Amino acid sequence: MRVIFMGTPEFSVPALRAIAARHEVVAVYSQPPRAAGRGQKPRPSAVHAAAEELGIEVRTPLRLRDPADQAEFAALGADVAVVVAYGLILPQPVLDAPQLGCLNIHASLLPRWRGAAPIHRAVMAGDAETGVAIMQMEAGLDTGPVLAEARTAIGAEETTADLHDRLSLMGADLIVDVLARLPLAAVPQAEQGVTYAAKIDKAEARVDWTRPAVEVDRLVRGLSPFPGAWCEIAGERVKLLRSRVVAGQGRPGQVLSGFTVACGNGSAVEVLEAQRSGKKPMAAGELLRGWSLPAQLD
Repeated sequence: MRVIFMGTPEFSVPALRAIAARHEVVAVYSQPPRAAGRGQKPRPSAVHAAAEELGIEVRTPLRLRDPADQAEFAALGADVAVVVAYGLILPQPVLDAPQLGCLNIHASLLPRWRGAAPIHRAVMAGDAETGVAIMQMEAGLDTGPVLAEARTAIGAEETTADLHDRLSLMGADLIVDVLARLPLAAVPQAEQGVTYAAKIDKAEARVDWTRPAVEVDRLVRGLSPFPGAWCEIAGERVKLLRSRVVAGQGRPGQVLSGFTVACGNGSAVEVLEAQRSGKKPMAAGELLRGWSLPAQLD
């Protein structure tokens, strides 16, 4: 098949590689290079870099509202477009251009967690299960009918990073299967159970030790590694990257032992991995060598 691939972050790269191994990817669309690093030099996206490695033409329009850009897209004569975390809204002329339309790999079991941050929100909400869905795109936000889905349990100590990597590979496998079986009947999404995965606001990231341990734990794991849940320890902002709920009780914020901290409702969280300002992430045991926590955290 002639495929247009549209994606930007690392999450999208396994799908690009899997499709390129089996089909003709006539072009890759990705977000323009962004300034990064100490020198603030433009750096291509993960998908852009992978496409160049594969010898595929890359296009990086700022948006796709210009009729000239839309005409160039249509002129590729694609059978289908595959969209994975691209980052731009596709106008109707783009959605209509490929013969079989545009398919989106979405990292949730639709209609739960439509929107920008489905993996974070699933972990933060304490969902027992999530997955990936292949959706026929339409004008609404993740409202299109679903062609296929794959499910996976969310482990008790899994972080967003852990789940991100697994769902990325699951999405790559699933889209290859779907492309091999097109055209497929698509099933409309249920009207019940719709939730929206709002973009993560950094204001959400500060840990409130008065909350129950289960909520603190979900926040830590759900925001790991980015933007990272954090607390202040002796005036220093420390990111908390892995945790688990453990037995223990005390005043909220009281350090019970090691890096185990009392939370609200007579519960406690053990921090398993953290990152001090300007340093690399470390296991809690390593972090506490030569660094003592105060008796009470804010």
